[in-house]
Amino acid sequence: MMDALQLLHERRSCTALTDPAPEGLALENILRAGMRVPDFQSLHPYEFLLAVGEGRVRLGEMMERAAWASGRPPEVVARAKKMPLRAPLVIVVVARARQSALVELFEQRLSAGCTVMAMQMAAVAQGFGGIWRSGWPMFDPNVSAELGLGADDQIVGFLYLGTPSAPPKTDLPPTDPAGYWRML
Repeated sequence: MMDALQLLHERRSCTALTDPAPEGLALENILRAGMRVPDFQSLHPYEFLLAVGEGRVRLGEMMERAAWASGRPPEVVARAKKMPLRAPLVIVVVARARQSALVELFEQRLSAGCTVMAMQMAAVAQGFGGIWRSGWPMFDPNVSAELGLGADDQIVGFLYLGTPSAPPKTDLPPTDPAGYWRML
C-alpha cells in the first residue's frame, strides 16, 4: 500500500491498461472507498455499474446504439462499440437522484463524482491503474436510456481500471500551489 500523501501527490491517470482487472478483495476495497465519500444526509446518491468480460461488449453495443440514435458522425458510431474494451474493467458511475428536502441535486451529483476519484485512488493504492473518462456518452440521453437511468440521474464518469501495461505519464504539474489559491 502506498503512503496516503504520496498517493495524493503522485497519482496519475493511466491509459494503457490490461488484465488482470481488480477483483475479489481488491475490487471490494475499491467499491468501499467509493462509498466513503462526503454524503450529506447519507443519501448514497450513486450507483456503480460494473462492466467486465462480456459486460464490456454489452456496454459497447449500448454505446454504439446510442451514438447511432443520437445522430453522431459515422466515425464516432464505429468507435463507440470499442470504447469499453480499452480496459478489463469499466465502472459506470451514476449520480442517482434521491428525494431530499435538504440536499440539492447538484450536491448529490458532486458526491457521486467524488466516488470516481476515491475509487481510482483505491485502485492505484493497490497497484492497479485507471483513468476517469467522460465525453459524449456521459451526457447522451440515449446512453442513459440504454442503461435504464431516470430523468434526474446523471452519469458522472466512466472509470477504466486494470493493470498498467505502460507507466503513466510522469509530467507532473507544478508542485507549488501558490498560483491556485488565494486568501479571502
